[in-house]
Amino acid sequence: MAWTRWDERAARPDDSSGIALLDSLFGNSPYLTETALQNPGFMTDLWRRGPDAVMTDLTAEVASVQQDATSGAVPDDIAARLRRLKRRVALGVAVADIADAWPLERITGELSDFASRCLRALTDSILLQLERDGQLSLGGRADAAAFTVLGMGKLGAGELNYSSDIDLILLYDRDAPALAGNEQLSRHFVRAARLLVQLMSETSADGYIFRTDLRLRPDPGSTPLAMSVQAAELYYESVGQNWERAAMIKAHPVAGNETVGAAFVAGMTPYIWRKHLDFAAIHDIHSIKRQIDAHRGGGTIKVLGHNVKLGRGGIREIEFFAQTQQLIFGGRNPSLRGRVTCRTLQALAAAGHITVKAADELTAAYGFLRRVEHRLQMIDDRQTHSIPADEAGVAALATFLGYETSEAFQAALLETLRLVESHYANLFEEAPSLAGPGGNLVFTGTDDDPGTLETLKSLGFRDPSAAAGIVRRWHHGRFRSTATARARELLTELMPGLLKELGSTAAPDQALLNFDLFLSNLPAGVQLFSLFKANPALLELLATIMGSAPGLAAHLARRTLLLDSVLSPDFYRSLPPAAEMTAELATILAGVEHEQDILDLARRWANDRRFQVGVQQLKRIVTPADAGLAYSDIAAATIAALCERVEQRFAEIHGGFHGQRLAVLGLGKLGSREMSATSDLDLIFVYDIPAGMEASDGAKPLSPIQYYTRLSQKMVTALTAHTNEGALYEVDMRLRPSGRSGPLANSLEGFETYHAQSSWTWEHMALTRMRVIHGPQALVERLTETVRATLCRTRDPGTLVRDVADMRDRIAQHAPPKSLWDFKHLSGGLFDIDFVAQYLALRHACAHPGILDPHPAEMLRRMAAAGLIERADAERLCATRTLLSDVQSLLRLTLNGDEAAFDANKAPEGQQRLIAATEGAADLSELRARIETETGMVRGIYERIIEAPAQAAGWQPRSRK
Repeated sequence: MAWTRWDERAARPDDSSGIALLDSLFGNSPYLTETALQNPGFMTDLWRRGPDAVMTDLTAEVASVQQDATSGAVPDDIAARLRRLKRRVALGVAVADIADAWPLERITGELSDFASRCLRALTDSILLQLERDGQLSLGGRADAAAFTVLGMGKLGAGELNYSSDIDLILLYDRDAPALAGNEQLSRHFVRAARLLVQLMSETSADGYIFRTDLRLRPDPGSTPLAMSVQAAELYYESVGQNWERAAMIKAHPVAGNETVGAAFVAGMTPYIWRKHLDFAAIHDIHSIKRQIDAHRGGGTIKVLGHNVKLGRGGIREIEFFAQTQQLIFGGRNPSLRGRVTCRTLQALAAAGHITVKAADELTAAYGFLRRVEHRLQMIDDRQTHSIPADEAGVAALATFLGYETSEAFQAALLETLRLVESHYANLFEEAPSLAGPGGNLVFTGTDDDPGTLETLKSLGFRDPSAAAGIVRRWHHGRFRSTATARARELLTELMPGLLKELGSTAAPDQALLNFDLFLSNLPAGVQLFSLFKANPALLELLATIMGSAPGLAAHLARRTLLLDSVLSPDFYRSLPPAAEMTAELATILAGVEHEQDILDLARRWANDRRFQVGVQQLKRIVTPADAGLAYSDIAAATIAALCERVEQRFAEIHGGFHGQRLAVLGLGKLGSREMSATSDLDLIFVYDIPAGMEASDGAKPLSPIQYYTRLSQKMVTALTAHTNEGALYEVDMRLRPSGRSGPLANSLEGFETYHAQSSWTWEHMALTRMRVIHGPQALVERLTETVRATLCRTRDPGTLVRDVADMRDRIAQHAPPKSLWDFKHLSGGLFDIDFVAQYLALRHACAHPGILDPHPAEMLRRMAAAGLIERADAERLCATRTLLSDVQSLLRLTLNGDEAAFDANKAPEGQQRLIAATEGAADLSELRARIETETGMVRGIYERIIEAPAQAAGWQPRSRK
């Protein structure tokens, strides 16, 4: 087909070499085929006159474009002409390469020279266009803008590959005379930069010029596309990294005002080439290599899909080999400061830093791999570096390279890759590897390293590219903790262990984000990173917190000083009793007067204590049940101390009623002391006033209802408001008399009357878990007795069991379980167990008041002892309740929210292991089976004790009504 199209356009070559050349293009490269067919006259010139003569003509054409660029041609027209020239240059260079007419250095040199000429023409035309637009005043001379284009990477070294992106840094000298007084310089030059990148990169019917990348500029995530040389110098001198020093070795002015560029590069000499390197700096230079998983044996290298640039034994390893030696020895030996890779290898050999054999072998390997790279890119003009992943593709590539068989090419490739990796692995062989357990951990440069992405994926990260981007950002020194070179060097050393620990947590990607936030809030990094290096167990703990307990991670990110307390043995001891903690917090709050300070200090104290319990729970120092007691005691202490302080400040304005007259009742998990890391507070406020007092005795008196309603609201606000120190608790007051429609605070008389005359069975069930958290002793005793009298009331068994069954059925209808892990609503779950305990308590407390206790499991044990429930049933209910409560507690700690949202199929492996281990299960499947079995038996007990008697008393489930 290609020959048919050619015959329609031009005559066939009259010699066999021309026929063979076109056969090679038509049979191996769709891109070169199409280019040749679109330019048959040019192609004919190539085989008749040869690439040298043709390229001389093309160079003259480019010079003409450059001349027009300085004579007023608009940038769009310049770009259009350069696109057409690019297709012919690409074809000419490819023919010279395929015909083996030019050596590698000539091929890459021609591509680099053309790219530089294109940049010069476009840069000049853009700057002069800015002058015509009134944004610059240059006197018709583009170089007056003091705007320079630095070629980086392969462009700077004159080593562009066939379909290469070009890496640039765009700078301007803000002190240049022509720029004086222009306050919009940054804006104008950013516009120029954006237009340059657009015109170089955009594709039209004629193709494109060169894809252009500006990400090698200083800190590309936070700096403009073009920056002043003064700002760039400041960056490199303050937070420049060793890999950036390596990149600057190849920096070379290629367009714009090249004098400004040359001066900048010369000014970077002390930064790049250091005569005296301390051990830490050399160690960090070593790390550029040590992050790559290199093996002397080379057994893991394969052909299919291998990346000849970034993969093991690839081009990058040869470049790193040369550049690391340059950084170490180039400061004292100027002959080692070359930009060209192969010349640098020979210079290193001449200086005695590597053997001549190593230099020659690596030079030959470099030429081989670059040739393979060029053929890969010639096929479709794609910037690819990867060998095809199938045998047919490899065979086609082998043919394009001139090999008789695919096997011969594969053998040559494997031999080369293993040779390079062997030399690379021998560098700094005494230094421990910084590669990860699964391969590379390279975070230099701007592109993702394929081996590193594979390593991160094997470590458990679901978005390895995002993870690599986060780590690269740390090294730009934007955080105070990573602002110093020493901090970044230590962080590099920690990276394998850190990522391994983060990867083994419940949620690795979230753990990395949490650690990123933690780093951003650290005041400094060296001391802590040194501590991590000396104490790996602390790093492991930190990773566990970051990946397994979002709430703890968020608090630690705000309060980085807490890590100091973690090192103290006291941190892992049991918390003091609630009364002692109340006194501790009260003392802290007594020292401040401002309301905001009271709220902040209360949050800091409570969240620090909760953090302590959460860490103890993660490390399995305390059981979930013990953690529940501790969380509840922290809440009780916080309520008591904070309410005491709120009452004092309220009384300063409104007075009081002859002393403290308000009590706070805790219900639900606060009442039974079973709170988790994310539990809210079920509260009721009850007040008592002396007879005859119609108003408080302060400067601004209030009636009792107004007084205690406003005081209660202030207490709720004190407990729920978000401040700079975070949040404390959500408060739920729906269990107060009359629920949402009732007053926020109830008088003692109203509370007693309501529960004597109007309260429902479900409210009595809730009262079984009540305890008074805060209040004067007399009021505490009165309320306790009132609740006890309510619970011990004589009841009609039939009415009671119907009410209980109907309440449970309503819940099942309106809030069915969302998943197996929705333990409250699950059939045979916590509601079923607690309803059995509460039903039996309400039925038998009249005759057996000793069975009452805020904890449902304790009531079941007392009922079994009194013969009110079969012992086996009580033991089954208690055991299942412990199982579900324990798992629920850990789920809430690791999810920082509703356990019903847990998805076992999507949960990270680390979280699955953590949850399964809570109850000694081998894995989540075993735990799930156990939960299903035990809840099934509980449901049977519930039906036997409640549903069957309720139906016998005339009740029917709502589904049957």
